[in-house]
Amino acid sequence: QAQLVESGGGLVQAGGSLRLSCAGSGRTFSVYDMGWFRQAPGKEREFVAAIDWGGARTNYADSAKGRFTNSRDNAKNTLYLQMNSLEPEDTAVYYCVAGGPYARARPVTPDKYNYWGQGTQVTVSS
Repeated sequence: QAQLVESGGGLVQAGGSLRLSCAGSGRTFSVYDMGWFRQAPGKEREFVAAIDWGGARTNYADSAKGRFTNSRDNAKNTLYLQMNSLEPEDTAVYYCVAGGPYARARPVTPDKYNYWGQGTQVTVSS
């Protein structure tokens, strides 16, 4: 059974950093585009970042540009999200996703991703 499992979430002060990991199992996720969505309480799920299957092309939400870095290690079947300069507005449950692959830009809508992790909580205190 294909599965994505996130880790690395937690509580951090504003300005701090966290590194999320997403480990795939049950199949080879290196054939898929992968990325991250997040959902804050009372808000819709929103796109954060995505990376193509080969790791060469990435795209980010405006809120993540310059602060977050999305990367992958296909040999380990693992996706990463390095988050720096965290702000209280980044507080949310972060979900790892996989889908496609897509010939052009990675989609920013949740329906384009077939596989989802269970989520990891990130809380940024002010």
